[in-house]
Amino acid sequence: MQLFGNKLHLKSQETDWIEEAKGGDPRAQKHIYDQLSGKMYAVCLRYMGDREAARDILQDGFITLFTKLESYSGEGSFEGWARRIFVNTALMSLRKKDALKESEDVDAARNITSGEPGAIEKIGAAELLKMIEALPPGFRTVFNMYVIEGYSHKEIAEALGVSETTSRSQLQRARALLQSKIKDRY
Repeated sequence: MQLFGNKLHLKSQETDWIEEAKGGDPRAQKHIYDQLSGKMYAVCLRYMGDREAARDILQDGFITLFTKLESYSGEGSFEGWARRIFVNTALMSLRKKDALKESEDVDAARNITSGEPGAIEKIGAAELLKMIEALPPGFRTVFNMYVIEGYSHKEIAEALGVSETTSRSQLQRARALLQSKIKDRY
């Protein structure tokens, strides 16, 4: 949270805002919303791939965040704790839509060529994020969880209710599709 330059003072201010929000102070809740909404919207958009759906997940995520705020122990990063809530909110929505219903086995994914290895160096971050947003939901979800959020295939499989093989397959296919799009563009 960007309150003041001094890191110790920053942590103290963050803790104060969190404690006030736990007590139901709407001013503190708004402050937390203002500090996190941009970053969490980006997380939601990466998972949902659609601005309207991302706004819905953002809203649901903040409802969950403020409902569960009492469970935040103060240990670890508050932003990291909040990010987990938004990722889980997006995953619940994707599970309801059965985003991985069109998943394929790893053997089928092995037949996809990987493309030019250096092509990724030619693309900007904003353009790459747009390409990620355009991936099919299953590919996008696993790609985000593995590459961006740092989940293991075992954690992804448990979170999405799929096998580790499906998780690996979706990641491999997402990478191949992104590489193909980048190669076509450059």
